[in-house]
Amino acid sequence: MENEIELIKGCRAGKDSARKELYTLFSKQMLAICYRYTGDMDAAHDVLHDGFIKIFTNFSFRGESSLSTWITRVMVTQSLDYLRRKKRVSQLVIHEDQLPDIPDISVSGGGEGISEEQLMAFVAELPDGCRTVFNLYVFEEKSHKEIAKMLHIKEHSSTSQLHRAKYLLAKRIKEYRKYEERKR
Repeated sequence: MENEIELIKGCRAGKDSARKELYTLFSKQMLAICYRYTGDMDAAHDVLHDGFIKIFTNFSFRGESSLSTWITRVMVTQSLDYLRRKKRVSQLVIHEDQLPDIPDISVSGGGEGISEEQLMAFVAELPDGCRTVFNLYVFEEKSHKEIAKMLHIKEHSSTSQLHRAKYLLAKRIKEYRKYEERKR
């Protein structure tokens, strides 16, 4: 395929060569997105597979955004559906008295000096609720109001989950840096 328009036309027409090219172009990036949400590589592969089946059986791209943005939206939706089916999103509904007091923790240098792969591994380690809210807020740039509506939770729960995710990530980065320092 010579360009994106030809690729889109081919996918709409159900051409296997176009589907293969679309998969080749986007599968690695989309697998990373699925993994960010599921925190489990086997589940991420399942979600990726289901997402591409959905794309290929109903290629509903209308050109209102870039092809990459549209495919990302499909994969995020598939990931959230997976978490709902596995009853893992229900863990998002948290009462404030269940959340421990979380002190502010600062990490000097933020995530500098840590590979993107390592940071994504830390995100994958987050509890399901924290990871889901963190991904929607940070990567998908959703507001807490939008997240609350998408996940059927209170806006304040979204805010609390994000705060907890940031705390857990900062703590994990600090631990990682101490470990790396001891190795030297």
